[in-house]
Amino acid sequence: MTASGSSAQNGSPAQNGSGDVDALRAEIDATRAELGRTVDELSARLDVPARARERVARTRDTAVETYRESPPVVIGAGVALVGLVLGLMMWRRKRAARVAPRRRKS
Repeated sequence: MTASGSSAQNGSPAQNGSGDVDALRAEIDATRAELGRTVDELSARLDVPARARERVARTRDTAVETYRESPPVVIGAGVALVGLVLGLMMWRRKRAARVAPRRRKS
């Protein structure tokens, strides 16, 4: 064999072999566990549908909790939001109706 092979058999690294091997195995196990956690975390971050469902659930829970705390405020905010959207839609239609004839004349 080579000189390094004979030194491994006769030298100090082989004498501490059991402790070194156990330490290496423990380190490998720890690294595997950490890698597993990292892969799981990356998978969770890349799972867009699951993240969307989670966000919807959180938003729904927040809305329900807010409604339970003060129903009149939530109802008023909902009515105001609907009014704002309808007003914006009407304003855009009127604006489009005014702009359309100008474009046809040119």
